[in-house]
Amino acid sequence: MDDDMLADQRRLVALLEEEGWDVTDVELSAYDSPWEDEKVPEATVTITARRPYGEEGDDEDDENPFRLK
Repeated sequence: MDDDMLADQRRLVALLEEEGWDVTDVELSAYDSPWEDEKVPEATVTITARRPYGEEGDDEDDENPFRLK
């Protein structure tokens, strides 16, 4: 795996974390491009992140019957 790919992955995770997201999973897949004649590596980054919205205690007014309290 290319060091540049890993550096880009770390930069993407850092950007999300700077915006208040909690990154819970990261997957980096590297492969040769199927669209190029040359052996040009490409990568796909899949990031799973969560971020709560609203302030703590806002759930009390929520009447959603499917929300756990």
